[in-house]
Amino acid sequence: MAGGITAVNKWYLSTLTDVEEVKLIIRMLPIWATTIMFWTVYVQMTTFSVSQATTMDRHIGSFQIPAASLTVFFVGSILLTVPIYDRIIVPTAGKVLKNPHGLTPLQRTGVGLVFSIFAMVAAAFTEVKRLKAAQSHGLANNPTAEIPLSVFWLVPQFFFVGSGEAFTYIGQLDFFLRECPKGMKTLSTGLFLSTLSLGFFVSSLLVTIVRKVTGNQRPWLADNLNQGKLYNFYWLLAILSALNFVIYLFCAKWYVYKEKRLAEEGIELEELSCHA
Repeated sequence: MAGGITAVNKWYLSTLTDVEEVKLIIRMLPIWATTIMFWTVYVQMTTFSVSQATTMDRHIGSFQIPAASLTVFFVGSILLTVPIYDRIIVPTAGKVLKNPHGLTPLQRTGVGLVFSIFAMVAAAFTEVKRLKAAQSHGLANNPTAEIPLSVFWLVPQFFFVGSGEAFTYIGQLDFFLRECPKGMKTLSTGLFLSTLSLGFFVSSLLVTIVRKVTGNQRPWLADNLNQGKLYNFYWLLAILSALNFVIYLFCAKWYVYKEKRLAEEGIELEELSCHA
């Protein structure tokens, strides 16, 4: 200190822009948290759904398709959903919702969450049908036997998740890019990717919990799928996804987009350089 002037550490000073940027990030966290469940459902398509496929009839004539190749329906459903959205949904939503861009990022993400619920319901019904086919042919005790049920019964769950990804992926990315402060654009990608990684983590956590709770007597997730109750696990995910969607609706209804909120409050953030 010199000349009666007190030295102030710049780290303790916060401009209006700094405060508003932090508030913007905090406001986004509920939306961020409620999108994790979609990716938890997504994981099942590359794990248990592939395990289901290995036990089913995968023949097309004399050719047997690999179980993991069913993920091609992800790509097919995305390629089908995107043009339908652009050509049909955007014009229709533009007229109904008075939005020239069709659905808002939050609405688009919400549609994807609904598709994830449908996917788990379809997966549960398909698994029940698969188990009945195994039992009726006396194959319940043989984990390597081919059940005389076409693998294409699994297509609906892949289709729903793929279509849901077309909505959720773009909706999430658009939302985070749009709402993140100008000087923190790299954070938008981090928020999006973290929901994906946390979806894998939540899936592993649920599998661990279910295996411990259901035990070895009547396990939901048995090494031999024909003796397990995988359909119950799918129903659990459907219920959790539905509850998550309800919470998401409340969060989305409460959320006010950055531009609108700042305009109403008369706040104009500093034009910071973009680091992304």
